[in-house]
Amino acid sequence: MKVVIQRVSQASVTIDSKIVAEIQKGLLVLVGIEDSDNQEDVSWLTSKIINLRIFANENEVMNLSVKDIKGEIIVVSQFTLHASTKKGNRPSYIKASKPEIAIPLYESFVKQIETELGKKVQTGVFGADMKVSLVNDGPVTIIIDSKNKE
Repeated sequence: MKVVIQRVSQASVTIDSKIVAEIQKGLLVLVGIEDSDNQEDVSWLTSKIINLRIFANENEVMNLSVKDIKGEIIVVSQFTLHASTKKGNRPSYIKASKPEIAIPLYESFVKQIETELGKKVQTGVFGADMKVSLVNDGPVTIIIDSKNKE
């Protein structure tokens, strides 16, 4: 699984001109799933995301997690995170999982984040044409790949 985590002061997801998710201070998490991903990837990533210390403390040092600040999270599925751009100029998405594999893992990922965060997580709609708006705070953007646990 690959995730792009953005620290936001606000974010929203719109589908067909209707806002389906909206948060203030917290994280926008874009998640891409490939066939080799499993529950171990879900568990490792959710723990990383919830405990990632990227919010400022009283001394303006990034030392607090989204859980510490009681922040919010939006999770958005994004198969394009697995784009291969090696050949030519048209990306290949061959590594991205098909819905029958990706949807159960995506749903498990969202539920586990909710459990660890201790509150409801907002989401986009899997496979939908979404318009994602955000104000990246910092900017802080972090990419994590569960297959590359450095």
